[in-house]
Amino acid sequence: MCQGAIAPYGRDVNAPKSPENSPASHDANWEWAVGLSVLFILLRLAAIRLSPLQLYPDEAQYWLWSRQLDFGYFTKPPLIAWLIRATTIWGDAEPMVRLSSPLLHGAAALFLFCAARRLYDSRVGLASLLVYALMPAVQLGSFVMTTDTPLVACLAGALWAYAAMQPREGHTGEGKHWRAAAGLGVALGFGFLAKYAALYAVIGIVAHAALSRDARRAWTWQAIVAAVIAFAVLAAPNLVWNAVHRFASFGHLKQEAAWGARHGGVMEALGFLGSQFGVFGPVPFAVLLGGAIWLGVRKKLQSADVLLLSWAAPALLIVLVQAFMAGAKANWAVAAFAPGSILVAAWMLRWGRPRLLAAGLAVQAVLALGGLAVVTAPQLADGIGLSNALKGVRGGREQAELIIGRARAEQLAGPLTAVAIDERELFNLVAYYGRSYFGQDGPPLRAWLAGPYPQNQAELASPLTGADGARVLAVSRDGVHTKTMRAQFQSDGETELATIWIDRKHQRKLELFTAQGFEPPKR
Repeated sequence: MCQGAIAPYGRDVNAPKSPENSPASHDANWEWAVGLSVLFILLRLAAIRLSPLQLYPDEAQYWLWSRQLDFGYFTKPPLIAWLIRATTIWGDAEPMVRLSSPLLHGAAALFLFCAARRLYDSRVGLASLLVYALMPAVQLGSFVMTTDTPLVACLAGALWAYAAMQPREGHTGEGKHWRAAAGLGVALGFGFLAKYAALYAVIGIVAHAALSRDARRAWTWQAIVAAVIAFAVLAAPNLVWNAVHRFASFGHLKQEAAWGARHGGVMEALGFLGSQFGVFGPVPFAVLLGGAIWLGVRKKLQSADVLLLSWAAPALLIVLVQAFMAGAKANWAVAAFAPGSILVAAWMLRWGRPRLLAAGLAVQAVLALGGLAVVTAPQLADGIGLSNALKGVRGGREQAELIIGRARAEQLAGPLTAVAIDERELFNLVAYYGRSYFGQDGPPLRAWLAGPYPQNQAELASPLTGADGARVLAVSRDGVHTKTMRAQFQSDGETELATIWIDRKHQRKLELFTAQGFEPPKR
């Protein structure tokens, strides 16, 4: 893959080559990198296969998208749906939905090894792989299927391609290869199709060009054309989809940011920074934050450091501002994971602190093994009082079975034209766990709209309309919209209250009733 890596970015080419950087050498670090990545993948695949935990609502949503492939969806671009469609060819069980997640994280780790080897050396590459692979957020992301997983894999590949573009001391013209630029465009294009946060890398590239003359040298007109065309070809179908659908995905981003609708403040900003110690790892994030400040103030950043900081800083700084303005989620700075992992490894080795790095990673490795044990035997979490952490991946099947049972009972009295659900997460879970019933032996599943406009893909693609509202089983999660739902039917029956215990402490409450003659309000 990258075994024949060239000398690191900025290294004196007249200096003796170290064995790990000699193109003809036998690189033990590369072999360790491959072996460790395969080990991590196998452990995570085993956990996914053995786990009794169900899909969480967003995973069910992405699976539902994968049944109707498109170039975009209401809240996200399409890559995650394409990946799930590819892995569920031979079955729709939970392990198949999640199959690509550990594979993508394994690929991301190897991409980072190659990028770090190009920028520093293969020792830093191996340490970078471990920093990334043992990151708490990666442990979680390797078990569930989220849009962050393909995004980080694409950004890691883009970082490797970008590192390969950079000119090196004493090598006139080397690094200005249009093939590397095309690879960068392809990786960023797929990253854009994974999550729009891929654009943080574009900001990083612009920032690096502003800070580094060498970076500007890398962008010949051939490289610019190759990168732009490759990116545009991949991104264009999603942009067209958004234009046709009134820029629904971009509108969702505006709603998520919620400037003016939510209040942030200093505490929200500090809370976001604190959360990064949890998602990145306490020691690695402390090194990343402290090292950037210390080396920046003392002006001791190497050329490779500047490159990586240019890629890592935009996500962290922009999301920090977002947290101050209106709050932010911990995973919104995921674009900083790839470059940040390499920086942490490079600085700790440069400062002669490999034992401190090893100690921090050892703690994270123990926690990672504990996480694998918990997802394969969830009763362990219940026993130590952590059942709250698993409530999102429990109860979906039971709720679907209850609704299907009530629908079958109602069908004995007369045909149902639809089952309508008033909440996005419940709709997606019922669609997945009721996939062999709804639209097959049973009536179609529909989303009831609480407002004048669709707020999610379910309401956009499968809204309850007058055409399928003759006789409907209506379901309200926690009874939030029961009164409003009833008002839109000509007649309705009695409400059935149902409670489903998902563990000893948590429950789900549903209200169900049958109604006739749906008359949707004007929208």
